[in-house]
Amino acid sequence: MSIWRVILAVIFPPLSVLDKGCGSVLIVIILTLLGWVPGVIAALIILNNPNR
Repeated sequence: MSIWRVILAVIFPPLSVLDKGCGSVLIVIILTLLGWVPGVIAALIILNNPNR
């Protein structure tokens, strides 16, 4: 996880997980629409997952 991805996840969460798959992007978009903080948390969790 690079520092640029973390900064992008804080500024605009869905854009930071574009290469992780459609499901991840959809989840982050929904959570970002519900509130900015849940979207950021979900993006950081998805970016920090070593299995993907």
